[in-house]
Amino acid sequence: MDGDVKIGPGTGRPAPQARTRRTRAAVIDAARRLFVEHGYAATTIEAISELSDTPQPTVYRLFSSKLGILTAVLDVAIAGDDKAVAMVDRPQVRSLVDNPDPRDTLTGFAALVGGLMVRTGPVHAVLEEAARSDRGAAAVLAEIARQRHDGQRRVTRSLARAGELRAGLKERDAADIVHALASPEVYRLLVTDRGWSGERYEQWLGSILIDQLLPATTKGDRHETP
Repeated sequence: MDGDVKIGPGTGRPAPQARTRRTRAAVIDAARRLFVEHGYAATTIEAISELSDTPQPTVYRLFSSKLGILTAVLDVAIAGDDKAVAMVDRPQVRSLVDNPDPRDTLTGFAALVGGLMVRTGPVHAVLEEAARSDRGAAAVLAEIARQRHDGQRRVTRSLARAGELRAGLKERDAADIVHALASPEVYRLLVTDRGWSGERYEQWLGSILIDQLLPATTKGDRHETP
């Protein structure tokens, strides 16, 4: 049994909170597999219940609906775990904003985005599919895009406040550039459709963000685009 699972007093069994967490994780894992393999429309709560070995009433109690399950799957994919800490408040994001070297900030940001896309890409595609016919899913997709833009603006804001943006580039325009280049659509085009490796994508993203956002440097100091 995992060391972080608390045992209920005198029962020899996991405490209710630990059991709930494990049940949520089982449902989320099963749902991710089914959503990615079969799509949103073809995946039923009955199938999720069966694969996760969780009664349907429990699934509904924990997630309310199929869309609630998909949202939870995406939340875990974005963060990389089920901890209740927003992505923008996590140490890896804070360290980017606090980094005094703008090139290191953008290179680190590109690496962060690359890892994020690996985790979220297939699930994001499922959400896009659902959004075409489900208003609730469309609202979730729009909210995810808003949160992504807000998070990216923290990086461009830190560059602007440090006076590191290239001459004539407004903070808002810098944020729009990042939002476009670091989008799931561009990642899918280059990695999924064109067969780029994750490493090549991260190198390209870091290089192009440096070229687009920071003041020009001498040729010898420039990052080469792969």
